[in-house]
Amino acid sequence: MSVEKVTMHDKSATGVAQSKLILVGEHAVVHGQPAIALPFPLIGVESSVERVIGNVYLDSSLYRGPVEAAPTSLTGIVHTIKQTLKMLQIPYRDLLIRIKSSIPPGKGLGSSASVAIAVVKSLFMYSNQPYTQDQLLQLASISEMYAHGAPSGIDPLTITSESPVWFKKEEPVDYITPNGEFYFVVADSGRMSDTKTAVNTVKQLIKKTPKKVFGAIERIGEITYQARDALEKSSKQLLGYLLNEAQKELEAIGVSDDSLNQLIEFARREGALGAKLTGGGNGGCIIALAQNEIHSMQLSKKLQAYGAQAVWPFVLKNEQ
Repeated sequence: MSVEKVTMHDKSATGVAQSKLILVGEHAVVHGQPAIALPFPLIGVESSVERVIGNVYLDSSLYRGPVEAAPTSLTGIVHTIKQTLKMLQIPYRDLLIRIKSSIPPGKGLGSSASVAIAVVKSLFMYSNQPYTQDQLLQLASISEMYAHGAPSGIDPLTITSESPVWFKKEEPVDYITPNGEFYFVVADSGRMSDTKTAVNTVKQLIKKTPKKVFGAIERIGEITYQARDALEKSSKQLLGYLLNEAQKELEAIGVSDDSLNQLIEFARREGALGAKLTGGGNGGCIIALAQNEIHSMQLSKKLQAYGAQAVWPFVLKNEQ
């Protein structure tokens, strides 16, 4: 489950990064509980670098022009570019960086981290220098700080991974080997999700009702441990049940909304084994576990007809 493509020729270079999904554990992971994230290669980012005399320019769907005049929404990627050039000892001039992304921003799919990683890869390739995983994560974290405030770090880790990621703060990263095939459908509600705001909402709720919120967070942690077992033991029915249970807790801490709830309920009515929001919530996407490959295709069409802005069916399995 990886998208790894880099090319170079005559003062130009390209780097590509996939996106990511949180299967279970969002929000609780910020408070020390584990989370499971999935590499999502169906959509991604391509960054290309060319030598063009003058300033450092950006060419993207969000902004075209000198990096120094980029809007504040791109502050994170601007600082990532500057730090990468500094690390590579490349002069801050004479560059055109083109960014093409098929990841809808603000939908909990790791757009900001994917852009940062693709850009860093392309700059390393442009300088003809190899990069390490640690360098990618270090430089991507700059962008993530601006995008999410206090990110868990799970997005860059998953985007650079080929396997499902088991992530818990202050502990070594682990990887999950799924047993069997799990057919999922991801559906975009059409509403933007703001992870930073959602995280702050939970923090404010903790001040008002700490017992309730920490109870939900601990329950999400328990669900995440059980979900790992379900993946490793090919327990589709159990995993579906756990996704539904996680959604209950996410609703309890106020990070779901009507746009997500309606898609989730529709997916369940149409036979999904389980469904929940994925990512920051309050807009963004849902993830539903289908019964099998045929059902995943049927469910995808029905979700699109129901009003989902975009739908992506995919299968999680052991590629070894």
